[in-house]
Amino acid sequence: MIELVVDTVSWILIVGGSFFVVVGGIGALRMPDLFTRMHAASVTDSLAPILILSGLMLQSGLNLYTVKLFAILLFLLLSGPAASNALASAALLSGREETKPTQETQE
Repeated sequence: MIELVVDTVSWILIVGGSFFVVVGGIGALRMPDLFTRMHAASVTDSLAPILILSGLMLQSGLNLYTVKLFAILLFLLLSGPAASNALASAALLSGREETKPTQETQE
């Protein structure tokens, strides 16, 4: 009975993380400029790995694989925001500016 609950919770986490990956990908394609695309991608980089790797940790149980998955998660959570910040700083230093909203997008 407990295995069924663990399997159900882990699959909910994996499917939820996959949902955020798809939504972030769609957001990165549909946003108008670099900075809003980076926002969509950085939200995906933060939430999706937490959900997916947590589900995988539940599936693997308490062993060395869980420790390795946690190390991967820690690396992703530390490197993702730093990479987004570096990309935004480089874009600003190169003179890239936000796109001004047009009349069509305000309606």
